[in-house]
This record gives sequence, C-alpha cells and structure tokens, in this order.
Amino acid sequence: MTEFYDKLEVRDPAEREQDLLAALPKQIAQAQTAAPAFAKILDGVKPADIDSREALARLPVTRKHELLERQKAERARDPFGGFSAIRFGPRMLRVFASPGTIYEPEGEALDYWRTARALHAAGFRSGELVHNSFSYHMTPAGAIMESGARALGCTVFAGGTGQTEQQVDAIAELQPAGYAGTPSFLKILLEKAAERGIPLPSLTKALVSGEAFPPSLRDWIAERGVAGTQCYATADLGLIAYETAAREGLVLDEGVIVEIVRPGTGDPVPEGEVGEIVVTTLNPDYPLIRFGTGDLSAVLPGSCPTGRTNTRIKGWLGRADQTTKVRGMFVHPGQVAEIARRFPEVRRARLVVEGEMGEDRMTLRLECASEPEGLAGRIAEAVRDVTKLRGDVELMEPGSLPNDGKVIEDARSYR
Repeated sequence: MTEFYDKLEVRDPAEREQDLLAALPKQIAQAQTAAPAFAKILDGVKPADIDSREALARLPVTRKHELLERQKAERARDPFGGFSAIRFGPRMLRVFASPGTIYEPEGEALDYWRTARALHAAGFRSGELVHNSFSYHMTPAGAIMESGARALGCTVFAGGTGQTEQQVDAIAELQPAGYAGTPSFLKILLEKAAERGIPLPSLTKALVSGEAFPPSLRDWIAERGVAGTQCYATADLGLIAYETAAREGLVLDEGVIVEIVRPGTGDPVPEGEVGEIVVTTLNPDYPLIRFGTGDLSAVLPGSCPTGRTNTRIKGWLGRADQTTKVRGMFVHPGQVAEIARRFPEVRRARLVVEGEMGEDRMTLRLECASEPEGLAGRIAEAVRDVTKLRGDVELMEPGSLPNDGKVIEDARSYR
C-alpha cells in the first residue's frame, strides 16, 4: 500500500469508531492511575462507563490555561502538574517548554507525535532527505516533525530557524526532497534563493504547520515548484489532523478522538457548526482526556476523495477564547452558555458588545425555537444575574446567527 500510510486510514468508519470507543475506557483508566491530575479531575468516574461519545461528553474539559495553572501550583513537586504518566529516565527522552511556561514530556515511542502519517500524505517517502526548519530550541516543533520523518524512514537536516542564507546553501548542496516548517519561512527561503540566483530544483514538496496557510500563499509557493501541504498538531497532543492531495479540509489522525464543542462549554455542537476542538489522545504517556485546544473548526460532511475514511475538519477557523471586558467586568463564553441553558427555547446565543470607550452596550442575540410571552424579559434578568451587567436581548429565527463559532463578538470601535 503506497498511497496510504497504513490500513487504518481506509477502515470502515463504523470499525474505526468501534476501535476508538474500545480504547477509550483503557485510556481513562490509564489517566486515572498514572496521571495524578486526572485522578482528581476524573474522580468518581468508572472507566468502563465511558464507552460512547455521549458518555465522553459528560466528562469535564481541561483547557490549556488550567493545565498551566496546575503545573505552576505543583511545580516544586512535579513540573508536569500531575498530567504526565512517565517520569525522568529512560521512558522520557526529552522535555520541552511552550510559552507560559508549560512543560511537555516526550516519550520513547518512535513516532511519539504521530507525524509520519502527515508526512506520508504530503508525499514524503522512505530514503528521502527532509529539510526541517521548525525550531529545535526549547519548543518541541523540530522534534515533532523529526520523529515522524525518522519513523517514515527519512533522513533529516536539522535546519531550525534563522540563518536564511546558510539554509538556502544547505538546500542547494544537500538537495532535500522537501521542506518541513512554517509556510512563512519557506517563502523567505524561496525569496532569498531567487535573490541570490540559486536554483532549488530538488525542493518539490513541503509539510507546513504552526501558522495559517492561506490559498494565496499555497499558490505562490506552488508557482515556484513546491507543493505545500499543511497539518494541525500541538505540543500537547501531537498530530490532530492533516491535509491530503485532495486539499478538501484536514483528515483526523487515527490516534485521537476529536469533538467539536460550543466555546466555553463541553457541549458537542451539531455536525457542521463551528466550535472549539476538544481532543482525547490515546497516548498512554501523556493521557490528555477532553483537552480543549482553544482552536475553532467544524466537521466537513462526507469523506476525503483520496479514499481516506476518517472524519474531516475545515482546518483552523480562529480562537475559541473570546473573553471580553465590558464596563470593567470580564464576560466569558461560559457565562453566555449558562444563560442559554436556562431557557429550553434557545438554540444558539451570541453576545454582541458595541459602543465607544466608556459607553459599552451588550446585546444578547438568541435563536429561539419559540418565543413565549415574557421570554426576552426573563432572559434579560438572567443576563444581569450571571454577568452582573445589564444587556439588551434580541430574539431571532433559527439559522439567523453566523456559523463562525463566535459566542462573544466584540464590535466596539476600539481595542
């Protein structure tokens, strides 16, 4: 099988779902047993009961800021805040730091972050040289891509970031088959090579990540002979989704369970609606359960034209943390969700903040299945009760609000 990395990519969707849900109770038990933070977060949960997506959705979401808070609180005793199931020694090859500072372990598995699958989809094959320009300093980006390339059977040039002219020289002399790194730095390298009159004929493909990869930049790179493909990965979770030659969304990785939830909550949204990406990883060394990425996306209907059968997402659509300060008070997406939950008529909610400096105005716009008498007034009272602020209420027909994942829209003329 050359087109696909392995047979997992072309499983019957029902078989995949069965396999993922069969692995889920074991991962819950692993998290409770080996990661003290999850022993507390999942206290009272029976692993055998978490055997469906509905059961999974009842567990709490742990977001990055909560992980950071736990790490800081327990740093003197455990730098990983009780989230790592492995300790310093032969099972933990390296430790990395992400802004915050959040410390992440790297386990001993050959393809610990599972990026070989994304590299294969981007066209990389065993025996090729990969020019890796992700950072090797402090953060795990360089290692994330290198571990996948090595698992695929590739050799890696550890370019890292910066030193543009030296990297151009290395590409010209070593003639790698492709590039791994951010798309913006690839553009810089291609521009520098053109400026110096140095052809880079071997560079025909790239796997990019770490920032937005708009079609305009993809086309610019393609015009210079490089087919760019993107993937979505994080230091905490490894690979989450990857692009294929079809360029129709990103296919979910085989080693994660992904949910799309309403921002500020743990409630899954209907298929196609934009929400926050929440991931449960099947990595036993760092068993994150319902980890909120803070990124927005939505499920695409159907399967990938390449024949891969896993669910597809639209890619990165923005950030889910829309906390906004109004009249000196912070308003959170979770508060908007709490208001909506009090009224069964409400289907979707969006808080719009408008006005000039010192004259903030809040309007809670709600899609409602029905509008019983006095509903707007009761909701306005709930707005004040939950946020401690006054706000207008506007009831709307179902389907009226934009499908962009925004729960709080800051429409003020200043920031």
